[in-house]
Amino acid sequence: MELPVWFEITTFVGLTVLLLADLAIVARRPHEPSIKEASLWVTFYVSLALLFGLLMLAFTNGTYATEFYAGWLTEYSLSVDNLFVFVIIMARFQVPRKFQQEALMIGIIIALVLRGIFILLGAVVIERFVWVFYIFGIFLIYTAFNLVRHRGEDEDYEENAFIRRMRTILPITQDYHGAKIRVTENGRKMWTPMIVVILALGTTDLIFALDSIPAIFGLTREPFIVFTANVFALMGLRQLYFLLGGLLKRLVYLSLGLAVILAFIGVKLILEAVHENQLPFAGEREPIESIPEIPIWLSLSIILGVLVVATVASLLKTRGQLASAGPPDVDPETAKSVPTGGPEAAAAAEARIADESDEDRARS
Repeated sequence: MELPVWFEITTFVGLTVLLLADLAIVARRPHEPSIKEASLWVTFYVSLALLFGLLMLAFTNGTYATEFYAGWLTEYSLSVDNLFVFVIIMARFQVPRKFQQEALMIGIIIALVLRGIFILLGAVVIERFVWVFYIFGIFLIYTAFNLVRHRGEDEDYEENAFIRRMRTILPITQDYHGAKIRVTENGRKMWTPMIVVILALGTTDLIFALDSIPAIFGLTREPFIVFTANVFALMGLRQLYFLLGGLLKRLVYLSLGLAVILAFIGVKLILEAVHENQLPFAGEREPIESIPEIPIWLSLSIILGVLVVATVASLLKTRGQLASAGPPDVDPETAKSVPTGGPEAAAAAEARIADESDEDRARS
């Protein structure tokens, strides 16, 4: 059964309006969301994704709806893992908390545009060369192995080549100017450090897509479902960032759960490739019916089960630990000294904040 064209068009229009409205709200009132506000927005976006799956069930069929739910859960869990790096980026560039919403929102939109291009290219390649599933499958298993091998190691953010290049060619001010990315300083048009932060978020998420896009193509070959699952996974990620904060540290088994999911999808892709029995050097060949195909309902059950087990096990493991309320606040005046961050700058800022806190306690 084909997806109705009107359903696809309506979905794209609706998602575009929603993203633009979200961006307008952030631009109009930059602030740090409260726990209540962040909770309501996350609940809204999760409910919207669940409702969209039900609409797919009503207007298409159960297979497409199940593929969407499986893809959305996979992308959402991988996006939660990405929040660890987002926290590091914000601290690395010393972005004031009340301006982090806009940076996250614009970075997510950049990531959506780049992922859309990536998805279209992937769909074309898969349509013409089914054997690429061998490559995707091996890559996902290798990624799963690395997640297990490096589990427990301290994560650090390392600027990619694109960001390093932008630093050298863009005239950047010494100070943050609120959430603005372009200002006039001493009669000269210049970029603010916020442009580097936004580019860092967008390009870093694109790097993460190298894992997530092949994973979701292992669950569905429908580009529309792949794209909408990515959109719904990224929408609300900004509010989730503020909601979870330090609680991310309690999800100690999340990377292990993701490794199991990626390895499972990798095996599924390889089985599908063997079942199709198409290789570029072997000519046209008949599918091998004796090789089983993993049904999508089983994939959804395994993904959901692994996420539940990983989350519950993590919370039980860390139930005696106190989670911090979120990434440390950075005073705007402190951030002005070294806007583009750096290990030395971050250490100096933290030491300064600690000294001020000690002085306050001594006076009291």
